[in-house]
Amino acid sequence: MKLIYLLLLLVTCYTDGLNILGIYPYQGKSHFFVFRVYLRELAKRGHNVTIISHFPEQDPPANYHDISLAGTIKITEDNQSVRNSYWSVFSAAFYLAISGKENCQVMLANKQVQELIKSKQKFDVVVVEQFNSDCALGVAYKLGAPAIGMSSHTLMPYHYKRLGIPYNPSYVPFHFLEGGTKPSLFHRVERLFFDFFFRTFYYFVSQRSDQNTLAEYFDDIPPLEELARNMKFHLLYHNFILTGSRLFPSNVIEVGGYHVSNANPLTSDLKKFVDEAEHGIIFISFGSVIKSSTMTTDKVEAILEVMKRMPQRFIWKWEDKSLIVDKNKLYVSHWLPQVDILGHPKTLAFLSHAGMGGITEAIHFGVPVVAMPFLGDQPANAADVEESGLGIQLQFRDLTTESLLNAFQTVLNTTFREKVKKVSKAWHDRPMPPLETAIYWTEFVARNPDLNFRTAAADTPLYQYILLDVIAVLLTPLIIIFVALKRTRKSSAPIVKKTNGKKKSKKT
Repeated sequence: MKLIYLLLLLVTCYTDGLNILGIYPYQGKSHFFVFRVYLRELAKRGHNVTIISHFPEQDPPANYHDISLAGTIKITEDNQSVRNSYWSVFSAAFYLAISGKENCQVMLANKQVQELIKSKQKFDVVVVEQFNSDCALGVAYKLGAPAIGMSSHTLMPYHYKRLGIPYNPSYVPFHFLEGGTKPSLFHRVERLFFDFFFRTFYYFVSQRSDQNTLAEYFDDIPPLEELARNMKFHLLYHNFILTGSRLFPSNVIEVGGYHVSNANPLTSDLKKFVDEAEHGIIFISFGSVIKSSTMTTDKVEAILEVMKRMPQRFIWKWEDKSLIVDKNKLYVSHWLPQVDILGHPKTLAFLSHAGMGGITEAIHFGVPVVAMPFLGDQPANAADVEESGLGIQLQFRDLTTESLLNAFQTVLNTTFREKVKKVSKAWHDRPMPPLETAIYWTEFVARNPDLNFRTAAADTPLYQYILLDVIAVLLTPLIIIFVALKRTRKSSAPIVKKTNGKKKSKKT
């Protein structure tokens, strides 16, 4: 094994490319599916790329090296039932804590990871996933390399402060909740509570757990929140055309959309099914995590009834063989080439769980979306879909035959579809393609490793950030004046004495 790392060092010495380490310890397939495009592009451009993940490449480029965690944890795919409740939001917090702790333990226990750290190999940049754990930042610290954060979704609640991004529940969407940028009073109260809960739970449970796990291997890791503030950049899977304008500092770079490739022609029986669709296709998929087959019977029957009433054909990602359907009307499969379907000219609409990957692909190809969110960032994404003009929302609790039929009729309207095409055109109208942007800023950090680009807001204490000290300075003289006037008035007031039951005043 040591010989492998010596060879890696020799390769690094004789290449003009950068030496880049990517750390992706989370086992979510939908997350790594996005990152993979960026990592392979780095290798394609001549950089020496080493990746710690659960998803080793089957056909890696010559300068792409895997440190595989595969087989240590069950991959997150098609394992979440359909649900949407407060319990699912609380469950998400516990899942993040448990999975983050497990990810950290598995990664640090890996022999190849340990040897990599001991080898003191020089990396120009370490790219770490920002999701459920900051453990990877400890590894970057031990290697003495500048770190870049990266995500495949909207910001988590505990990421705002470290990046110096203001979070105001009055207009900033919350990762796990509905309401978008125009929340009701109820939504604002809801956000305030859950924002406090998620941040507190992360700092005192998840982050503390990671710190303790790192301490089992190293005795010099600084506080993880301090390392998080020292990240040079954060590559955020956003673009304001979809998610709206946000108050991001200069070191938070929007790179949403870089994973979407050109659509390939459909093949075999799926091609025949689509080609014969006289009135077009409507695509239904709830992503790689949500299982459509766990929906209650009444919801499934509502969707099937809509299919009977509409002239279009339907394609549905369905995970088992329990669905008895008219094969002339509905095509079902546990796996489908989503990009190729969305990119097909006969695809007219997309019923989606509003995962960031799926709606990014939809806006790329200009396909209207009916967004039906369940968990994670999906409620916030669904609000973005509606506010951007890409589609409309339909909450799962409100799903009936009539509500879904009305939703499809809305997005299939010619005027609505024309608006979606304009939104898609704006999505593509950028000074630099998103993949180029992500690569550029990665290389920028390597060229300028000693500079720090974070906003001062990330280091400002809370009492200063919300101006408590300024308010105290301004209020203190007013309080002093008020107290002095009150005492003066009291001392100048007439003294009233009682004599034989009568009041007698005496001025002093």
